[in-house]
Amino acid sequence: MSEQLRPPVVTILGHVDHGKTTLLDYIRKTRVAAGEHGGITQAIGAYQVEAEGKLITFIDTPGHAAFEKMRSRGAEAADISVLVVAADDGIMPQTIEAIKHIQKALTPMIVAVNKVDLSGLDIKATVEKIKRQLSDQKVLVEEYGGDVPIVQISAKTGAGVPELLETINLVAEMNEFKSDPEKPATGVILEANLDKSKGSVATVLVRNGSLKKGDVIKAGNSSGKVRGMFNFAGKPLDVALPSTPVEVLGFETVPAVGSRVNEAEEEKEEAKRKFSSLVDKLKNNQEELLTVVIKADKQGSVEAVRDILEKLNLEKEHLRIISAGTGDITDSDVEMAQGAKGIVIGFNVKVVPTAQRIADQERILIRLYNIIYELADEMEDVVETMLKPGVVEEVFGRAQIIAEFPYGKDEKIAGCKVVEGVISKGPKIRIVRKDEVVYEGKLKSIKKVKDEVPKVEKGTECGMMFDPIFDFQIGDIIESFRVY
Repeated sequence: MSEQLRPPVVTILGHVDHGKTTLLDYIRKTRVAAGEHGGITQAIGAYQVEAEGKLITFIDTPGHAAFEKMRSRGAEAADISVLVVAADDGIMPQTIEAIKHIQKALTPMIVAVNKVDLSGLDIKATVEKIKRQLSDQKVLVEEYGGDVPIVQISAKTGAGVPELLETINLVAEMNEFKSDPEKPATGVILEANLDKSKGSVATVLVRNGSLKKGDVIKAGNSSGKVRGMFNFAGKPLDVALPSTPVEVLGFETVPAVGSRVNEAEEEKEEAKRKFSSLVDKLKNNQEELLTVVIKADKQGSVEAVRDILEKLNLEKEHLRIISAGTGDITDSDVEMAQGAKGIVIGFNVKVVPTAQRIADQERILIRLYNIIYELADEMEDVVETMLKPGVVEEVFGRAQIIAEFPYGKDEKIAGCKVVEGVISKGPKIRIVRKDEVVYEGKLKSIKKVKDEVPKVEKGTECGMMFDPIFDFQIGDIIESFRVY
């Protein structure tokens, strides 16, 4: 089995009335893939066109429920996003919203300035204005030193549409979207419904592998056997290759829109192995803090990865990003992670050979991703693991509160004596009162006489302050601990 180039999957986004549907209609009517003339008879939400002898798959009506569902998971169904901006309006609220979705999905972007055929417009000045508006949204077109192509079109007359399709092919060539057609099919559900005569009907976009008539198919909690497949023109198919949208009959129940199809067992096992190695790394981290170096293909990707981690509420409590930049993973990235006892996360990048050797020798974990939802899902699993009570607990030390001293307006210092082990500022602490845990938090300060110290050992008397503040009582027991 070997990977081969596959057609790109493209979605079109933009503000209402900026010409998305008109553009899709023009492309569909004039560029329908060879052998599919005669019009579309199945409204399955996706279709393929041909440009310069190459296939392009378009996800139709990107505002429909299917895309909304996928968008919540990073719009992983699309490889390339075309942002349509009307020349007479420029950047509008829904345009900004679309930009955010594209940036979050980490898909390459192409900007199509539409309605350039309108009379009375100074097109040159209008396009320059749109370029400036885009830069305000952190979208840099190629003329401004960025990597986003901009194409002027008229969806109504078709002017510039061939150039847009050519640009899509160029972006696809640069990104080399690949798949292995010999593998079992995996994909995503675009649309699904219950038909009175056909039963459960689902539109499946095959992302990798090949889907064959008679194959067992599963999506979420729904499964079945492929009884029939039809392409977007209603033509029966026996095999659906990568990037092909097909209407599938055979699900026993209606699958959920946006659910992934046929997650292969080998892929699940590989994901488990990768996740296991990451969790092992966490278990060996005595500070219960995962430090991360981020490397991605472009700045927009770096920001999107950082955004994912922040939205998982990692950065403040469980994860610290010590470096984030663009380009392949180098020796210095691995060495930085080594010094911080952390890991390296890469998105759409490679590891230079010398850096890989250092990582192997020093046992530094490098995790590479090229699909954003896989990164998000794995990191979410890491968070859940970190938050769950462990099966093994280690207590580093215990101290008893023997006095209290006022400090400032609202705080108090707990006068303590360490009765067992060592207590330091790093690990979590809890306060036990009459065999009941009444507080969990961290140590804000440890003082020995008047000096701040990092730790205190058995037999030592000291002052402690808690974060967050807690109304402790004399006789309470402080325990320093961690869980695995």
